[in-house]
Amino acid sequence: MSTTMFEPQAVHFGITPTCWTNDDFPLVGDEISFEQCVSEIALAGYVGCSVGHKFPTDPGELKTALDLRGLRVSEPWHSTYFTVQGMEQQTVDGFKERIAFLKAVGATDIGLAELGRAVHQQPVGVLANKPVLDEVSWKKMVNGLNTLGEMAHDQDMRLCYHHHMGSVVQTQDEVDRLMADTDPRFVHLLLDTGHLLWGGGDPLKAARDHADRICHVHLKDIRTDVMQRSIAEGWSFLDSVKAGVFTVPGDGDIDFPPILQALADNDFAGWLVVEAEQDPAKAHPLTYAKKGREYLREVTGL
Repeated sequence: MSTTMFEPQAVHFGITPTCWTNDDFPLVGDEISFEQCVSEIALAGYVGCSVGHKFPTDPGELKTALDLRGLRVSEPWHSTYFTVQGMEQQTVDGFKERIAFLKAVGATDIGLAELGRAVHQQPVGVLANKPVLDEVSWKKMVNGLNTLGEMAHDQDMRLCYHHHMGSVVQTQDEVDRLMADTDPRFVHLLLDTGHLLWGGGDPLKAARDHADRICHVHLKDIRTDVMQRSIAEGWSFLDSVKAGVFTVPGDGDIDFPPILQALADNDFAGWLVVEAEQDPAKAHPLTYAKKGREYLREVTGL
C-alpha cells in the first residue's frame, strides 16, 4: 500500500450517483431515492458526489442534505449544444445558471460535454453511429468552450471537459485535438478512464500527455469481455451499461495504479471520482461503492 502517492490535502474522493440511478436512462434505478443514494455515498466513505437528476434543484435544500451527511458537490453536469444550429445562446444561458448553482452549493468544478448529435441515449450502436464534426462545427464548439471556460475562470471555477462515448469528443485523437485547440487557461480536461478505453484510447497515455490540463478524474473501470462483445455486436450504450461494461475501480480490467501514479507525479490536485454506470438490480450500489473506495484506499493509502 502506498502512503505517499498523493498529498492528503490535495485530493478528494467522490462518487457519482450512477451506481444508484442514471441521468441518461432515468428508469434505471428509478426506485432508489435521493436520500438512500447520498446516505450510502457517505456510508461508503466518500466526501463528495456529483449531482444527479433526483437531487434537489434548490441549492439550499441540496446543501443542507449533503452537509447533514458530511458531503460536498464534486461537480454538477452540464451539456453543451454549440454544434446544434440555434442552441448556442441557450447553451451559454444554461451555463450561467449552472455557475450560479455551483456558487450556491460551494463547488468549484463543472463537468460538461458537447452533446450535439450525440447518440449515447439512442437505441443504436454507440461506436458505429458516433458523430464526427466538420471543421466549421468543430470550430464553433471550440470557440464556445473557450467562452464558457473564461466565464468559469472569472468566477474562480474550472470548466472540466468530459469526453464521452457516442459524442463528438470520444477518441484519444479527438481529446488530443480538443486540448490543442482550446485555451489552456480556461478549458481543462476531465479524464474518464472507462470512456477513453472503450473509445479505443489509452488512459495512462492520456494521463501523462495531458497532466497539466487534467483537473478532475472519473475513475471508471471496464469489463473488457463485455466491452468486446458490445463492439463486436454493435450494442447501444444502454445495452452495454445494463450488461455490465462499467464497474468500480479494482473490479474490472484497467490497471489503475500507474494512472494514479502518473497523476500524482504531476502534482494532481482535485477530485478523484468513482463512476460506475451499472444496473442497481444487478450490482448492489452500496456494495460496489464500498468496493471502489476500499480499492482506492489500498492503492493510494488515503
